[in-house]
Amino acid sequence: MSLFGDGLDAAVQKAFTRPAPKAAGPRMRYLVKQLKGTRPVAELLGISQRTVERYVKDQLKKPRPDLAARLEREVMRRWQPQIRAKARQRAATTGGIVIDTRARMGYTAPIGSTDQDRIRHLTVALPPQYAARLFHAQETGAGDRELKQIAAEALKEVYFQDGGRRAGTLEEVRFTDVEHLEFEL
Repeated sequence: MSLFGDGLDAAVQKAFTRPAPKAAGPRMRYLVKQLKGTRPVAELLGISQRTVERYVKDQLKKPRPDLAARLEREVMRRWQPQIRAKARQRAATTGGIVIDTRARMGYTAPIGSTDQDRIRHLTVALPPQYAARLFHAQETGAGDRELKQIAAEALKEVYFQDGGRRAGTLEEVRFTDVEHLEFEL
């Protein structure tokens, strides 16, 4: 499970104009239409082609919990691609992104200053360039570590340094023990 990647996906999903299908049959039919056949869907979900056909015909209605989770994840990954792209573009060019987190944060600074890390609850509006970096990293397959590093750099500049108005000698922000993380576009 990717905490940062899932958080970014959840933020984008709030922009959807129509709800995604909830039941297994409509979800399976949507995937069959998107992937143009039952065989690719079966390979994607790790089930037999015949099982996919049964869900499409509503002969099966209640998938196992692991299959239900995979089915939901794959449908949500493909749902409303134009809306998803517009929301990401808007955040990356004009709107920015808001990060709401409760995590242990501290920083590396020159000797004589405090670098004590502690649990902080922050809600910070990040400028569009950080939204663009986060979405670009996610699209190129970056893991949680890289996404966390980008978020830490953003918090360093926006929250700790206040855009260059304070803590100018701050070197690195540590962002660990994430208890809560949510993004808002």
